[in-house]
Amino acid sequence: MPDNTVPTFSFTVLDPALKEAHSVPRIKGLVWAIEAVPGKGITPLEADEVQRILQSPAVEDPENDVLLEANSWCWLHFDTVHRSARSHVGRLPGMPEDVGMMLAETDYGIALEAADDTVWGALPAFDDALAEEDREICAWRFAMRQNLLITTRRTPIPVLGSAYRSLQTQGVPRNPAGVIDRVLRDFTGTVRRQLGQLDDELDRAEDVLLAIEHGSDLGHLGGIVGKVRRRATELRRVVMPIDRVLRDEDLDLPDWAEDDLRDRAERQIHAALDDLIALQDRARSLQDELASSQAEETNRRLCIVSIVTTLMLPATLVTGFFGMNTGGMFLASGGLGTIFAGGLCIAAMIVTFIFMKMARLF
Repeated sequence: MPDNTVPTFSFTVLDPALKEAHSVPRIKGLVWAIEAVPGKGITPLEADEVQRILQSPAVEDPENDVLLEANSWCWLHFDTVHRSARSHVGRLPGMPEDVGMMLAETDYGIALEAADDTVWGALPAFDDALAEEDREICAWRFAMRQNLLITTRRTPIPVLGSAYRSLQTQGVPRNPAGVIDRVLRDFTGTVRRQLGQLDDELDRAEDVLLAIEHGSDLGHLGGIVGKVRRRATELRRVVMPIDRVLRDEDLDLPDWAEDDLRDRAERQIHAALDDLIALQDRARSLQDELASSQAEETNRRLCIVSIVTTLMLPATLVTGFFGMNTGGMFLASGGLGTIFAGGLCIAAMIVTFIFMKMARLF
């Protein structure tokens, strides 16, 4: 079932192949259609009721009652993976043309706009990968009025299914803006869980770095810190645009959506952004400390190589001198020539060592 939803009743999936026995209009891509009544619960809508809601001027005029109960609102959720479904969603009756085009878009983007009594936009979410660290970021789109919520997505998005289930377990909010708030709350909760996992990885890397000994390999720590920084950057690039659009002073939200979107959702997103910035600062500091430790270890090893090379230089000169194939070579005719030459090499190395020590070259 799309969106990881486990309903207690069947969705209104309107497909002529499944509804041949009934005379219903074809509504392409519709996954579920429900009526939500605050304080009572949700009920599925029939195809004719969906068509009546979409075609009725009540979409623009809340006083024209086409809903089954007073103070209720409807949620229509569409899957736009197929071109025909996108074409149908782009021409939904009762919605302005630019809003319909936005609902049918496939490109990733973050946006939030409002005009008159309509609010629409595109918000991020994670796909349905099994492991949270493997979840890719995708977008879902919505358009809502006080009595109608329309959502679209191309890939299964767990947060939408979770928001649907919450209507049964947590109650029905007073208007569709409460659903958007729940989706954003679920999204920021996932972001914070991932931040917690990344923070734990930094803890382990920091513990290893503090207990590091000379000669230890630091390369694997660089991979851990690099992974944390990459993921934190990806999350920040998603969370920051949401924070920016919610804090936009030019965004004039209707009164019924102000509390849910401008107040609660903005606080959640801004808190997640603060956590992201703190994690990035910590990862950057740890990477600087790791780079310093790696540079120190490299310098120590280079110093050892330089000392050994310098100590061997006099011995190299002695062996080079006695290795010349020339006549009348000193000590060439004695039985102790090799021992004398070796002793001369050692003496030269000791003299060089004492000189370097006195000159404090190491």
